[in-house]
Amino acid sequence: MVRELVDKSKLVATFSIVGADPETGEVGVAVQSKFLAVGSVVPWAKANVGAVATQSWANTAYGPEGLALLEQGMAPEEVVAQLVSNDPGRNLRQVAVINSQGEASAFTGEECYDWAGHKVGKHHSAQGNILVSEETVTAMSRTFEKTEGPLAERLLKALEAAQHAGGDSRGKQSAALYVLQEGAGYGGYNDVKVDLRVDDHPEPIVELQRLYELHKLYGMPSEAFVEIEGEVFTDIKQQLVKLELLEHADQPAYEGEVQNALKAFALRENFDDRWTEERKIDDKVLEFLRKQ
Repeated sequence: MVRELVDKSKLVATFSIVGADPETGEVGVAVQSKFLAVGSVVPWAKANVGAVATQSWANTAYGPEGLALLEQGMAPEEVVAQLVSNDPGRNLRQVAVINSQGEASAFTGEECYDWAGHKVGKHHSAQGNILVSEETVTAMSRTFEKTEGPLAERLLKALEAAQHAGGDSRGKQSAALYVLQEGAGYGGYNDVKVDLRVDDHPEPIVELQRLYELHKLYGMPSEAFVEIEGEVFTDIKQQLVKLELLEHADQPAYEGEVQNALKAFALRENFDDRWTEERKIDDKVLEFLRKQ
């Protein structure tokens, strides 16, 4: 049998979830595996089209081909059927497809290593192979459906729940989070809203969550600003002196030296999108400054 000839070390044995938010237009994939750099193999997505996860002796052609078929107007169920129909290795494949409307479909080949399976739910599909048990996929699906917020955070929560439920029976090594939304990329020049990978780490999901928090700090727009006056103004001056960006903390005016020093700090720390010329400071930048 083909199954007997397969080198397990080459299998992209993993658990993943594809998801979409029809209201925001976000589509994406989150994945974890005992496999080096799983983010280079499993997740594929295109804004306003959908997402694909290909794993278990992964056929990476499923990614671009699946997205092309979705873009042509095919339903996810039809896309999955076409992807596996002419693939001689389909019995060892696992694939999930979702469109931007949140319609999903998945396939688990009958020769995938136990435990292997998938669960299609509202606006998502959760799947995995070589898992400790079915509960990994069940927990992933259940958590996604009950969690609110941006798609990236829902996918991350689902991934975390899957690991707590058992995860990959071989252990942990890498993880990735890939979310697209039209115009949501850096500077609005592309659609890549979140693209984070942990290629080799003893706790890849924990590390992925840490990177996502940094991504929110550096890559997401400001939500709240604080007026620069009173204690805030004093703290800013003292910290800028400490960082040797300002000569004296007794400057009475914000405009001029203090403002220039604060701007230098903000741009040096890559807070370009959180800077304003008004007499205000982004609350996250203020928090970061106070910790220096």
